[in-house]
Amino acid sequence: MISDVKKTAEQKMQKSIEALKTDLGKVRTGRAHTGILDHVMVDYYGSPTPVNQVANVTLVDSRTLGVAPYEKKLAAAIEKAIRDSDLGLNPSSVGDIVRVPMPALTEERRKDLIKVVRGEAENTRVAVRNIRRDANNHLKDLLKDKTISEDEERRGQDDIQKLTDKYIAEVDKVLQAKEADLMAI
Repeated sequence: MISDVKKTAEQKMQKSIEALKTDLGKVRTGRAHTGILDHVMVDYYGSPTPVNQVANVTLVDSRTLGVAPYEKKLAAAIEKAIRDSDLGLNPSSVGDIVRVPMPALTEERRKDLIKVVRGEAENTRVAVRNIRRDANNHLKDLLKDKTISEDEERRGQDDIQKLTDKYIAEVDKVLQAKEADLMAI
């Protein structure tokens, strides 16, 4: 019983960390990475489709992405979709390939991005704490139903607290890495 509650809580906390990493991957640093265009949608025969499904996104160099559409006529649509996205990028077509240079970040923009990143991390910490609360409530329900003893409930709560501390530390580690990445010039 208690092991099931702990396992479920740990899985949910792990998913929260993965979601944080995904969200932070969308925050643009000064360097180019292919994942930055994942949420940009292109009009593909009337339906919005992610860029990575209609084109091959590659790194040309550390500050430039190359987007090679699978169909040549999509180059203009991809260029327009990237320009219209909220990323602040200015792509240009060179033959069949759309080149997307990453502009250098200003100090003010870096600080704004760090605030965004810290907000995401805090949301993840809250999610982890909510998972802890739910798991502890589940243990209390088991105690009420007399399925487990008070000692087992207390031990279970201690284990869940240790899990919570571990995942909060993981959130902090991911946050520090992203902040360092943002401040690197």
